Formats: sequence, C-alpha cells, structure tokens
Amino acid sequence: QVDLVESGGGLVQAGGSLTLSCTASGLTFDDSDMGWYRQAPGNECEMVSSIKSIGRTYYADSVKGRFTISQDNAKNTVYLRMVSLKPEDTAVYYCAADRSVLTEVVGTYPLCRDYYGVDYWGKGTLVTISS
Repeated sequence: QVDLVESGGGLVQAGGSLTLSCTASGLTFDDSDMGWYRQAPGNECEMVSSIKSIGRTYYADSVKGRFTISQDNAKNTVYLRMVSLKPEDTAVYYCAADRSVLTEVVGTYPLCRDYYGVDYWGKGTLVTISS
C-alpha cells in the first residue's frame, strides 16, 4: 500500500514563504515521479511541480523562480519550497506520485484526485496567502 502524507501548509502573508513536505511509504523514489498539484476553490486542478530521481524537474510557469522542488531519498520525502507567495497561490496542495511520469492535467475534474494521470495522491494540505 502506498501512502503519501503532506505537511507544512498554513496561513502566511503575501511575500512570505512556506515549505511543504510529503513523506511516502510503499514506493521507492528511484522508480517514481514525485510532485505537487494544487486546486483553488472553483478552479481547475493544476500541476505545480515534479521531480524525477535523476534530477529532472518541472515547474508550472506560474511558479517558476519562486518554487523549488527537492527530495531526500534517505527520508523518502519530497519538498516544495515556496517563496514570494502571492494570494493566487492559495489552494489545497496535493502530493502526487506516479510509477511513470507525472503529467499536466488534461481535461476538467471536480477534484485533483479524479485525474487519471496520477497513480497515487496525498490527502492535501491547505495553503492560504493573505494580501
């Protein structure tokens, strides 16, 4: 059984920073693509960032230069460091894992976890940015 447990969400002012963590059990990073998606109320699910064990990373245009993804294989944990946060970054952030490749969301889904392109989802952590 694969479990992804997120932590680190919270309320910060615009311009502030947060680091999200996702600890995985039941899978190995060497064989998986790890990443983060987010969904704001009333908005579509959006792929934020991903990382492969070989070091390949992806960032959505909206977060490039502000977010940094990293992983600690010894701890089976992936991190998302977020700086210069904006009110539009407010969303539930979901940790995600795929045995192949995480992909940008194609189509419309009520919830991120309804998206077929991800093998495993965390429960999500809320990030709120006040203006």
